[in-house]
Parts: sequence; structure tokens; C-alpha cells
Amino acid sequence: MSVCPTYREYLSETTSPRGRVALARKGLEGQLEISPNLIEQMYSCFACMACNEICPVGIRPAELTLAMRYMQEQRQPTGWKKTLFESLIPRPKRMETATLPLRLYENLGIRRLVYALRLKNLLPRKMRDMEAMLPHLPQRPLRQVLPHVTKARGETKYQVGFFLGCAQSLLFAEESAATVRVLSRNGCSVTTPRDVECCGMPAHGYGRLDLVREQAKHNISVFEKYELNVIVTDCATCGSTLKEYGTYLKDDSEWAGRAAAFSAKVRDVSEFLAEIPLEKPKRRIQARVTYHDPCHLRRAQKVWKQPRDLLKLIDGIEFIEMPEADWCCGSAGSQLITHYETSTHVLDRKMDNLVSTKAQIVASGCPGCQMQLNTGIQRRGLDLRVVHPITLLDEAYEASDG
Repeated sequence: MSVCPTYREYLSETTSPRGRVALARKGLEGQLEISPNLIEQMYSCFACMACNEICPVGIRPAELTLAMRYMQEQRQPTGWKKTLFESLIPRPKRMETATLPLRLYENLGIRRLVYALRLKNLLPRKMRDMEAMLPHLPQRPLRQVLPHVTKARGETKYQVGFFLGCAQSLLFAEESAATVRVLSRNGCSVTTPRDVECCGMPAHGYGRLDLVREQAKHNISVFEKYELNVIVTDCATCGSTLKEYGTYLKDDSEWAGRAAAFSAKVRDVSEFLAEIPLEKPKRRIQARVTYHDPCHLRRAQKVWKQPRDLLKLIDGIEFIEMPEADWCCGSAGSQLITHYETSTHVLDRKMDNLVSTKAQIVASGCPGCQMQLNTGIQRRGLDLRVVHPITLLDEAYEASDG
């Protein structure tokens, strides 16, 4: 309970890990009706995994809340989830079409005009915050323009598969392009399959574990076509899910071995770069930088030192450790939309810690976290840049190209 972000906000038993475990148990034992209200308590959990990590007796409350969501979806399927998670999110072309209005909003100059005329201030606070989440959007999704194979600069030392996540392609294209450039510079021939689907985490979060298994099988099949040393992703959420494919499919005799072999190859980009010799960047970046740990990177993947080491590799950076750097930012995927008040309360705590560092740049390796941090920065009117650590490394390599 001491590390639960929702309990710390409301100090009520039902918003705590202990309370959710008790509710789930009584529901499963028939003492409580598995009602919409009970399931709502499971969806109010951020699944940040802090309780899993600290529980002295090994109970994993965050996983239990996800399991309860799955159980409810098996009993009473929800129509809108079927449409969203079966017909839209797993279909990259449909996602590109669905997000076209956002790209037009950015690239036709409408967004700049809205800000210049302060029209955004006419919107309700929640709508303003949701708009603030958006990064600077690319003209085209990266999936459409990134080469299928990016050759290594110089000798090829590693054959790397790059898992390009949905958010990275649609919203953070320049960051993933930077990832590929950095890998190429450091001896990697990078293969980016265009026919991958969503990693499966959104469906898992909303109780559709059956779809996660389908998406896992598809993505495994895609990468099995190539001879790869490693599969790299620059999205913390994607990475944590891809590494669990072996667990999701362990009871499937046809797929268990294939899934385990796939997951064994998966690395976060910072994790992989920490394993290989890196070219020293020549350019100095004079900035005070801090770092926010995505829950799916630090807790799910146990990767936390590597991104900090990447930042410290760059001359000129003054790295400042943020208080409670591993405390959830309040994003948890879609909580700003579904549980707005709780999400923004947790975000306020994160922003207080961020402001205390006096940093000019905050780095984080998860698109959801970056979007949430953007919201917090705009809410407070701060002059702060939010980046993926790989972006700064790429920028520091620029001098070598001259």
C-alpha cells in the first residue's frame, strides 16, 4: 500500500492492492457478485507493478487485476472492445487512417494557429490535457517510410530485428528513426518488418488475453522469417509484452518453444546498446537532464541503469536523478482518458518531483509516459523538453557526420 499511487491519493482500502486482492477473492469465492462496480475497482488499478515488487509474501496484485478483467470479458464481452481491439488496433493501415486527422491537425498548421490564438483555452480542462498529450506528429507514419533493411555503417557485427510499435510509428516517428540510425552507426544491420501488428498490451489491459495470444503468434511468425541475433524495440510497453510471449503461449504445444525462443531475443534498445561496444559521441549537449522510469521498463523488464548510462555517455550533460523516478506518472496507457482525476493527481506528484530537479530535459523510454509528461508540462507552463534517451544519443552523434 505504501507504493500504490491510487491508494496514496485516496487512502481508501478499495483503491489499494490489499483491497483489490480481497475484492477479487470474495468475487471468485462467490461471496460478492462480480458486478460492474467490482470490475471498475480492477480497472482503477494502474498496473504499475510497484505492489508486485514489494509484496513480502509474493502476491502479485497488479497481475490479479488484469486477470479479473480477462475473466469479466469472458463472462460478458463488451461490444466496443471487440471493435477496437479486433478491427482497429491490430490493423496498422486502419490505425494510420484513423490517426490521419491528427497528422493533418499538426501538419496543416491548424495546431499552431490554435495555440497562437489561444483557442485551446476555450476547451474543457480534460480536452486541453488530452490535446497536450500529442507530440509533434510526423507527416507520414514511420512504417511507410523506414527502409525494410537499414545497413550497418561499416562492418556488420549484429543482425538486428526492429519491432516498430504503433505509437512510435504514428506519433514518435523521429524517435524510432533515431533508434535505427544509432543501431546502424554501431554495427547493426537493422531489419524492420512492416507487417507486424500491435504487441498486444492494449488488448491485455482491457481483458482480451485471447487477442494477445493471436497477435503474439502473428508477430512471432513475422520475425521467424529472418536470421536475427536480437529483436530490439524502443517502446517500454512493447518490450515488456514481447518478452512475455513465452509465458502467454507456454500451454500451447505448437507455439510454446517458438514463443520462448522469440522472447529470449527481445531487448529494449538501451539494454541492447549496453551489451555492445558503443562509439563515443563527439558532440557536446549542454543541458541539465533527468530521467523518468517507465513502469514497463524498470519493473517489468528490470532495465533502469542502462538508459541512465546512455545519457551519461554524452559529454556536456549534467545528469540529475529525479526523486521518485520510478513512481508511476499516471498514464498507465489510457488512464488520463478513463480515470482523469486520479491520473492528473498522480501526474501532479510526478511534476513536483520533476520541477525540483531544475532539469531542462526529461528523458523516458515509453511513449505513454512521454505523452503524460507533455501534459503535465503544459498544465504548468514549463519550458521543458521531453525526449527518448536515444534521441539525445542520436543528436550527440551528429558531429561525427560532419
